[in-house]
Amino acid sequence: MERKEPLAYRMRPRTIEEFVGQEEIVGKGKMLYRMIKADRISSVIFYGPPGTGKTSLARVIAESTKTPFEKLNAVTAGVADIKRIVADTQNPMLNTKGKTVLFIDEIHRFNKSQQDALLPYVEDGTIVLIGATTENPFFEVNKALISRSSVFMLKPLSEQHILKLLNNALTDRERGLGEYDIEVEDDALKYLANICNGDARIALNALELAVITSEISSDGKIHIDMSVIEECVQKRAVTFDKSGDMHYDNISAFIKSMRGSDPDAAVFYLARALYAGEDPEFLARRIIICASEDVGMANPNALVVATAAAEAVRMIGMPEARIILAHAAVMVATSPKSNSAYAAINQALHDVETKRTGDVPMHLRNAVTQGMKDLGYGVGYKYAHDYPGNIVNQEYLPEEMRGTIYYKPTVNGYERKIKEWLDERRKSGI
Repeated sequence: MERKEPLAYRMRPRTIEEFVGQEEIVGKGKMLYRMIKADRISSVIFYGPPGTGKTSLARVIAESTKTPFEKLNAVTAGVADIKRIVADTQNPMLNTKGKTVLFIDEIHRFNKSQQDALLPYVEDGTIVLIGATTENPFFEVNKALISRSSVFMLKPLSEQHILKLLNNALTDRERGLGEYDIEVEDDALKYLANICNGDARIALNALELAVITSEISSDGKIHIDMSVIEECVQKRAVTFDKSGDMHYDNISAFIKSMRGSDPDAAVFYLARALYAGEDPEFLARRIIICASEDVGMANPNALVVATAAAEAVRMIGMPEARIILAHAAVMVATSPKSNSAYAAINQALHDVETKRTGDVPMHLRNAVTQGMKDLGYGVGYKYAHDYPGNIVNQEYLPEEMRGTIYYKPTVNGYERKIKEWLDERRKSGI
């Protein structure tokens, strides 16, 4: 019998016992497990990548609760829908309990006014909110709603979890593929469980596609081998999109890997970003920033290479730009590190913002007219090139800032030479 619902939809768990994965939050005895079993659910927000069970958990709650349950999708719903549900809830003829469990899928799509419309009813208990989002709720959801909800973070499912779901689907005659006589190679099933990157929806729907597009063999079975699975999942599922929260996590890991001098991790996160369709020029800009902020004077050439790489990326484009980006990322990752210039400008900006820093000394001011010379502009200035070594003992800071040291070189890489030179200069008073 042909079914219109995808396999992933049909195989959603009906009870908490059927739920696979996320043992940290729904394992027996855990808080969410106890809330569902006791039908004492309070407002919660489920946050995690696609295919990890957010909507399935909401469906489990819907099946287990005796409280009226409503569902909205934030993409198509608005304030009018919220008001309708609230009105029905407050009508004792329609809702004897006086409260409704409201599941809002993709709650991050609600704007501020839509989220504000929910707040008073979540506050007084009229609405028990269940929100699902792939975006970080601490950034995307009203802080007042967050403070009145428990946030549960769902993680990508393990390969073993996915294998269990796939085997369940193959044997379930009521909702799954058990009505077919299917023989799947173990390696093909493991490959599917691995390549879906923890997204159960992708794995189940790919399995269904493999089954319904394969002919029944002479032995009466449907044979699924590696080539069939590879056809049905032609590209590994990425765990983030280039505009979502996972994008920021991946970029953060990329930068921290370069800063932490791990070229292998840097190239890995660079590859993930490129595979997900990240803008190569954006990645080049991040490498430039890291070259200056984290490598700095320990290897001044890193900034030169990173800047040249950015220009080359603009000229060349993908796919060859991947080589240039890798070149620059490895250069930055393997360079000695110093954030001394970064620290210096930050401290100087802080002083400018918070202290009385004085005026530019008169001898450093440029006297462009005779009248300015008469007022003392430029008087006493010593031209460094007129002195041995092209350096002269002269105060350059305002009087109020005299003796302040911002640049504190490290002993890493090229900066060791700078430190030796600068220490000698400061020691001699020049």
